[in-house]
Amino acid sequence: MRAGAGAWPSRSREEAAPLPTFSTAAKVRVALTCLLFLSSACCNGAVLWTAARAPGRRPRVRLLMANLAAADLLVTVVVMPLDAAWNVTVQWYGGDAACRALMFLKLAAMYASAFVTVVIALDRHAAIVTPLAVGRAERKSKAMLCAAWALSAVLALPQAFVFRTVSRSRPRRFVQCATVGSFAAHWQETLYNMFTFACLFLLPLLVMVLCYGRILAAISGRLKDVQLRRSYNNIPRARMRTLKMSIVIVLTFIVCWTPYYLLGLWYWFSPEMLTREKVPPALSHILFLFGLFNTCLDPLVYGLFTVHFRREMWRACRCILAARLMQIQHVRHLAALPAAAALHAGKRPGTAILVRARGGSVRGAILVRSALPVRPRTPCWEGRRRVQIKFQGPGNRLAAQHNVKQSYF
Repeated sequence: MRAGAGAWPSRSREEAAPLPTFSTAAKVRVALTCLLFLSSACCNGAVLWTAARAPGRRPRVRLLMANLAAADLLVTVVVMPLDAAWNVTVQWYGGDAACRALMFLKLAAMYASAFVTVVIALDRHAAIVTPLAVGRAERKSKAMLCAAWALSAVLALPQAFVFRTVSRSRPRRFVQCATVGSFAAHWQETLYNMFTFACLFLLPLLVMVLCYGRILAAISGRLKDVQLRRSYNNIPRARMRTLKMSIVIVLTFIVCWTPYYLLGLWYWFSPEMLTREKVPPALSHILFLFGLFNTCLDPLVYGLFTVHFRREMWRACRCILAARLMQIQHVRHLAALPAAAALHAGKRPGTAILVRARGGSVRGAILVRSALPVRPRTPCWEGRRRVQIKFQGPGNRLAAQHNVKQSYF
């Protein structure tokens, strides 16, 4: 079942199938897809930003969440714009090469999101059930992530061969990106769709259920042991918090995508039942959008269970607000003050210099925009210092003192 408008089930129904239109339900779908695009891009971008700011703190968990955010961003920038544009244009205008390439990227992005979620489950299973040394566990996580991305590309490669541009001339010329003519029989197309469904949903679901089932069994067995139960540090609190976060991420994946894949199964085995009378078109729109909503939930779950993420977001908001407030226009007495004086003081990009006269009143500000490299781990309100400078004002010589707050973004 195609995510956009106008899928053609088989060649035999090519002439009988009605042409799709940009219906009211499709318009609502496009509007909601754009909203999800903005939300997912901002949230997952924030996760990548915080993961890059402090790579030394719990690096394995940060690496896993950064890869999940990257996979969700790939879904965001490939699947969502493609779906919205395709529903607006109704037919395909991109040509055969774009049809094959975008269908490959679309499935690869969805594979990556599912497989990285599986890697998170396997990592939590290894951390709780069969704990390894930190170095070995980190190498194993990196190897699994590389395998997940490579497998996503390999399994999505057939999309470039089964999808093509097809056209029909009645009642008017209509071009679509579909699988018409790629399969000799309907059962072959059903088999391919079932293989995709198994790799994309069933197998990841099975692995995740087994992993977290064994984790819960291991924790339950430890709690039954009286001696271990009395140990306060049986399972570290940070590890338990990460485990809870991983379980919630898996549950959101299952809840968001299960209804859409069940509808897809119905379509593959009984396409004649997916008519306007049996299943309203709005239902497929709602279920697909509910699946895409998973890309917005992952970073929210990460923020809910990660104190450092919330702290970094709060710092970022304060930095941005402070930068806006400190961009004061220069008063006329400071118009002749050279920017070289600020650079000579060793300030960095984003450094706001508040210049005060002898009486203490703020006379103006200079915002340094180019200088030495930035240290991203320094908070925006740290690093205060005072520097004495002198400058020649129009008509009189003033001795000024300036407070410096380093703002890093």
